[in-house]
Amino acid sequence: MTRTKIAGYAVLTLVASAAFIAALGATYNALSLRHYRALAGVPGKLVSVDGYKMHLFCSGQGVPAIILDAGLGDDSLIWAKVQPQLSRSTTVCSYDRAGFGWSEARPGDRDANTIATQLHDLLHAAGLKPPFVLMGHSISGVRLRAYASRYPTDLAGLIFVDGATPLQNDRIPTALVDIQNRQRRNMPWTWWKMALGWYRINGQCTEVTPGFERYAAWIKADSCDPGQVTAIERELDFERLSGEQTVHAGPFPELPILIISRDPSVYPPNWPVAVGKANALVWNTMQEEAKALSPHSRRIIARHSDHNIQLDRPDLINKVVPQFIDDIRNKNLSRLDKSTTYQ
Repeated sequence: MTRTKIAGYAVLTLVASAAFIAALGATYNALSLRHYRALAGVPGKLVSVDGYKMHLFCSGQGVPAIILDAGLGDDSLIWAKVQPQLSRSTTVCSYDRAGFGWSEARPGDRDANTIATQLHDLLHAAGLKPPFVLMGHSISGVRLRAYASRYPTDLAGLIFVDGATPLQNDRIPTALVDIQNRQRRNMPWTWWKMALGWYRINGQCTEVTPGFERYAAWIKADSCDPGQVTAIERELDFERLSGEQTVHAGPFPELPILIISRDPSVYPPNWPVAVGKANALVWNTMQEEAKALSPHSRRIIARHSDHNIQLDRPDLINKVVPQFIDDIRNKNLSRLDKSTTYQ
């Protein structure tokens, strides 16, 4: 046998071995997901919306109901530290957008108007009676504006949890936009590693963050699903259009608004300090500007909290949101005087 043939057989063997290992990893990840989902069940219920299943998890009783919308890359489980406590005051419903958590992926655009319409259809299909209070984190701040513009009679109030501002990438530091663009370019590689079981083999799919132990079964059922990476990519790809749709949304003069913002002195540890400081200045300005959406607005800055206030300061959310609901019920808007305070 010639050296050329030997080398050819060696290459074929390596390719076949790599393909076998990849198939094994992909099968392991898929079967593990199916196993953990079967064990965990569905928190809440699945509702058919335009032929696709959407996940809705409601707890508590009372009106107005609070509807929780997670930020980019997160789903209903991100609210686990606040939903149980808020449910003592009123009905609270978290949901999963298409492709996240227990909601089926669906074709079509993933812009703010489309997502707002799908949420509207979900709430009405589930039989929830308006008006609601929409509470959204991060990028959901743009979708809250879209919903308020399209369905104003559905709403009793808005709560922005460090909510994004339409077209904010035109204002935040260029260095941060570059970081975000690099992360976006790396997402296909992340998808492949997840689909082929790399993260699961390394034990990263069954980790449970301290404080979430009671939700361990759901977290394991909701981790390392490559379909959710695709859902993130699609929402990111429509971020610009979403901003253009909502940049002129509002004001909403009859709508009470609560704005809960991160502490400007706290920077993400994975960002360069200079980028963190520059972004904090711009972000703080945009959060302050959000008060102009309504004459009945109030901004609270969460001391010592980074962007994920529902994780860093659930105590604050669990304190001020029920107060906001009581003010709406009692038509007492005196606290909503466009003030800004630290708590």
